[in-house]
Amino acid sequence: MSEPAEARVPRRVVTAVRDGKSVFASDGPVPNAHRYTSIPGMTTSVVYATAAPPSLPQDEGETAPPRLRVPPAPGETRLMIVTFPPDSVMASPNFDPAAADAEQREFIPGLAELFEPDAPGMHRTDTVDYDIVLDGEIWLELDDGATTHLRQGDIVVQCGTRHAWRNKGKRRATMCFVLVGGAPR
Repeated sequence: MSEPAEARVPRRVVTAVRDGKSVFASDGPVPNAHRYTSIPGMTTSVVYATAAPPSLPQDEGETAPPRLRVPPAPGETRLMIVTFPPDSVMASPNFDPAAADAEQREFIPGLAELFEPDAPGMHRTDTVDYDIVLDGEIWLELDDGATTHLRQGDIVVQCGTRHAWRNKGKRRATMCFVLVGGAPR
């Protein structure tokens, strides 16, 4: 089975309440999605964000505009879909780490700055994350070098730990991340 040339930008359907009735507020591609030119096969989509505490019903406009700061403050949330290319993309002699860093800083601000220059991909956020492998397989690496291999349908609960996502496979992996901002100890 061959893979499409580019990862699909997710469709987002948002509901709201207007005049006491449930309605579809929007239905279409995620506005805050980016296909990386410096990291072929990588796509980030910041799908939705809530303030702290979330109020219901949600009736505001766009909650996750382009260039929204990704790591949420305590009590805030972010929903992201990320497609990771195989690590071989970053091992290519044509890969430009400076261009990749600049592009990530533009499109996933606040998160890109947390990636450690001396340990590519390693980072830590002050969040509890619910991470779901939607497609493919990926490896979660912790700061002591321990790894676990994850496949479609597997779920990880990240509790503010230092980690990196490694795609040691031959095809892209797509994950869903729900980040809940926490207070650091």
